[in-house]
Amino acid sequence: MPRARPTETTWQTAAPSQEQGSGSYSVSGFTIVPLAVILISALLASIAWNSNPTPVIHSADLPPVPSNSISPIFRIEIHYWADSISKWAAASQLDPNLVATIMQIESCGDPRARSSAGAMGLFQVMPFHFYAVDDPYNPDTNAARGLAYLAKSLETGGGNALLAMAGYNGGIGLISRAEWNWPAQTKRYVQYGAPIYEDARNGLTSSTSLNEWYENYGVSLCQQAHQRLGLP
Repeated sequence: MPRARPTETTWQTAAPSQEQGSGSYSVSGFTIVPLAVILISALLASIAWNSNPTPVIHSADLPPVPSNSISPIFRIEIHYWADSISKWAAASQLDPNLVATIMQIESCGDPRARSSAGAMGLFQVMPFHFYAVDDPYNPDTNAARGLAYLAKSLETGGGNALLAMAGYNGGIGLISRAEWNWPAQTKRYVQYGAPIYEDARNGLTSSTSLNEWYENYGVSLCQQAHQRLGLP
């Protein structure tokens, strides 16, 4: 949860259009085309076609199309928000799996989650990050405010996801401090968050770190989210 006050292709493949002019020879009366002319024309056309064949493009030669889907390691409550996570991540220029990791630990997908410290919503954003007109529990608003802080933390940490998580949990000012000097809560946050994110990035289908987090801290949180979302 952000605690510190802010100081703040598409591949479009189209077949090339080839316009071929049509020539016609007309004479008054009957049009007579000798057989030799037809044969010579066909031969010339064949030579021209073979000398400049249509290129064959194999799928292996094309750059991979990026995927915005989140890893299967996340719990069902997080996958409930998969489309929204992709949208929010794109708007914030963040990796969807990093966004999913933060949501997993912060709220397990409960849009009405609230901590004893007063953090609110899906991304457990502290009140001072909202504008007066904001609804903190609106998922889009909560994501916009929380992920803006996460993006700033990631930038401050030089792209290091572990440092970004530390900044998100304990305030960006922590990033410049030695890890041994971080609060216990922040150490615990990155102890689980960093390997969960790595498992997601590495294409694993399950995560021991996420399972350990769930067993130690996430059971009641995720049960609450499950019920709130009306999942079977």
